[in-house]
Amino acid sequence: MSVLDALLWIAIPYVSIAIFVVGHYWRYRYDKFGWTTRSSQLYERRLLRLGSPLFHFGVLFVVLGHVVGLLIPENWTEALGISETAYHAGAFTLGTVAGVCTLGGAAILIYRRRTVGPVFSATTRNDKVMYVLLIGTILLGLGTTVLGNVTGHPHDYRETVAPWFRSVFYLHPETALIKQAPWGFRAHVIAAWVLFAFWPFSRLVHVFSMPLGYLTRPYIVYRSRDARLGARAPRRGWEKVP
Repeated sequence: MSVLDALLWIAIPYVSIAIFVVGHYWRYRYDKFGWTTRSSQLYERRLLRLGSPLFHFGVLFVVLGHVVGLLIPENWTEALGISETAYHAGAFTLGTVAGVCTLGGAAILIYRRRTVGPVFSATTRNDKVMYVLLIGTILLGLGTTVLGNVTGHPHDYRETVAPWFRSVFYLHPETALIKQAPWGFRAHVIAAWVLFAFWPFSRLVHVFSMPLGYLTRPYIVYRSRDARLGARAPRRGWEKVP
């Protein structure tokens, strides 16, 4: 194994994972007030209503596709009766649609940031770096996949990239596997590790701040129209607040 291979396929992944974990802990511990999306909805809403759902739902399906493709071994899907041909056809179709939606939404959001004065003024250098890393990573992954299928030579990443990725978390990186992948896949992987290392220091931290409690908490009642109010014990969470 060469020094370059050890740097790219062993050192960078572990350094990125360490920065991702420790960075988020540090950010939450010492920068809670900075843990925010810095929403610009008050400045402009028309483009945001179009670009934001397109981008976020696209990213969600991109992430789900990567989870299935990288973490679930090939023999598991075969055991479920899903042939390799059917799997790759579905993954390519859904992945392409999700990637195009993500890029389309990102294009709208970037256009909004560049053309709407107050939004552009609120855009920091950190935001610009984040957009470059995020869009670059998505473009590399989508472009490599589409190019391989268009030329009739798709690469089966489940035999190279996926097992190498899992081996990193097994603490026994199999660098020979990732080296068998085309350069486009390898560039996509390196870009993703750089993005993960930058993640804790950007607005992307809001991914881990989903207000799931809003789904179960009772709504606020300012004035009740229930004539029998007080005649029966309130349900838990609905107690009257003085």
